[in-house]
Amino acid sequence: MNHFEYQGNDLYCEDVAVKDIAAQVGTPFYLYSHATLSRHMQAFTSAFASVPHIVCYSIKANSNLAVLKTFVTLGSGFDMVSGGELFRAQQVGCDPQKIVYSGVGKTEPEIEAALNANILMFNVESPQELETIDRVAGRLGKKAGIAIRVNPDVDPQTHPYISTGMKQAKFGINISQALEDYRRAAAMPNLEVIGVDCHIGSQLTKLSPFVDAIKKIRELVETLKQEGFAIKYLDLGGGLGITYEDEEPPTPTDYAEAIIEATKGLDVTLIFEPGRMMVGNAGILAAKVLYVKEGEAKNFVIVDAAMNDLARPALYGSYQGIEPVDRSTKERMVADVVGPICESGDFLAQDREIPAFKQGDLIAVSSAGAYGFTMASNYNSRPRTPEVMVKGDQVLVIRQRETYDDLIKGESIPEGI
Repeated sequence: MNHFEYQGNDLYCEDVAVKDIAAQVGTPFYLYSHATLSRHMQAFTSAFASVPHIVCYSIKANSNLAVLKTFVTLGSGFDMVSGGELFRAQQVGCDPQKIVYSGVGKTEPEIEAALNANILMFNVESPQELETIDRVAGRLGKKAGIAIRVNPDVDPQTHPYISTGMKQAKFGINISQALEDYRRAAAMPNLEVIGVDCHIGSQLTKLSPFVDAIKKIRELVETLKQEGFAIKYLDLGGGLGITYEDEEPPTPTDYAEAIIEATKGLDVTLIFEPGRMMVGNAGILAAKVLYVKEGEAKNFVIVDAAMNDLARPALYGSYQGIEPVDRSTKERMVADVVGPICESGDFLAQDREIPAFKQGDLIAVSSAGAYGFTMASNYNSRPRTPEVMVKGDQVLVIRQRETYDDLIKGESIPEGI
C-alpha cells in the first residue's frame, strides 16, 4: 500500500495535492510519502516479531538523509556498500551495531573507517578481502566481525543485471568453497567469524528462490556450528520485489512465514537488508509535458524529466507506471514518454497506452522511490532534481534543486589552457 491516491481528479500524496507541490518547487522532482515509508518498515518488522532479527535497510536504494532518519527512528539499521554510505549512516545517528558492510570492492580506507565506527560485521566477498580486513584490523588493534557472503548458485528468476546469487555473478564466494574459506578466516588473528551471509538478487516475486537458497545455506551453518564456529547471525539479504506493473510479490507476512519455517532451529539472529520494498512504491517522479509530437511511426510525449533523472527504463528496460496528476482527461493515446537527453535511449516508457496528455500537463512516474535519485546523474549538464517528502499536510524539501553553479563545483581551468 502507498499513500498516493486521487481525490476527485487530483493526485494527492497523503494530504497534499501533487500539483500544489509542483507549483511550489517546479518540475521535475522526486516526491516521497513519509506515511508509506513508515508503514513499510512497520509491516516488515512486525512480520518477524516472533524471532530475533535486525532490519538493515539497504542504503543504496534511496540514500536521502531524511529517508534514512525515518527508518532509524523506527529502529532500523543499515546495509552499506561504500564509505560514503557509512558517512550517511553516521549523519543520522544509526547504531553502528546495526550496520553490515557488503560489496565486492571495499578499499582499505573504507575498511578502516568501518572498523573505527565499530560496525557489526563485514560481509566478505573474496579470499583476498579476508586477508585485507585482517591486515587493516591488525594495524588498528581491532577485531573485525565477519560473515562470508555465500553464493548458493540459485536462480532468483529476475533480471540478469540484478541477479547476484549464481555462479556467474561477481558477488560472494561459491558455496563449494565457503567452508574452506571459513576455516582460513578462523586462523586469522584479527577476524571474528560471527555470521553467514547470502543475497541472491533483487526484485524477486516468488518465495521459492529464497527457500531454495536457505536450504543450501542451512547445511553450511550446521556444519560450521559442528566445527565449533560461533555463528550468531544469518544475513539473508534483501530482494523482495514490489509491484511495478502486474507483479504479485509475496507480502512481508508470507515472506516471513516461509523464512521462519526454513530457518527453524538454527539458533541465530536473522538479518535482513530490504531496500526496494521499503522505498520503491513510497515515491514518484513528477514531471511536466513540454511537447506532444505526432510522428509517422509513433507519437512522443516529451517531458522535462529524463534518463539522467530516472535511469531504470533505459538501463534495464524496466516498467514504470505513467499516471496523470490530473485525470480529468478521458481520451487515450499510444506514445513513447521521453526526455530532453540527446540519446535515443532516453525514455521513461515506450509504446505505452497513456492519457492523451497536452502541453503543460503534469505526469507522475510511479514506483520511483527506489534506484531513482540514487542513480541520477548530471548527463547533458542537467542539474539534479529536488527531493520532497510529504508528512501529512507538510511539504518538506529534503534536497534542494541543483543550480548551474553546482554543476561546475570542483572544476577548474588551469592557467595556460
